[in-house]
Amino acid sequence: MATRDTARKDTARKDTARKDTARSVPQLCTRFHYASELIGRRWNGAIIFMLLKQTCRFAWLRDNIPGITDRMLSERLQELEGEGVIERVVIPETPIRVEYSLTRKGRALAEAVGAIAEWAERYIPISAKPGKPAQPRRRASR
Repeated sequence: MATRDTARKDTARKDTARKDTARSVPQLCTRFHYASELIGRRWNGAIIFMLLKQTCRFAWLRDNIPGITDRMLSERLQELEGEGVIERVVIPETPIRVEYSLTRKGRALAEAVGAIAEWAERYIPISAKPGKPAQPRRRASR
């Protein structure tokens, strides 16, 4: 009888240990993952950064984001508009003018983008190019 009670206690301890371990394993928040993928997608961060400064026209964005093509800028603007981060305003003049600006949802990213900009200023060498990691610094030989 004592061995059965001991076996039950051991099983209960193992179950409790498993539950404690399961609680301590960090889980990736689905919303965080989705947001970081959206903002971190190539060019999206640069577009949001520029639009935090001012309302922009397509050509201005294209000319001020190094390496972006017309097609890629168009795709990213449509994606961000679809997510409710930016809005596209058509101004009925001759010629028609289209301007992009951040929505309230997009402006809510200001603090996060500012924190990334501060981090980049502190840790990313000026020689680093987007898409190419900075070369590690080597120690001088003795």
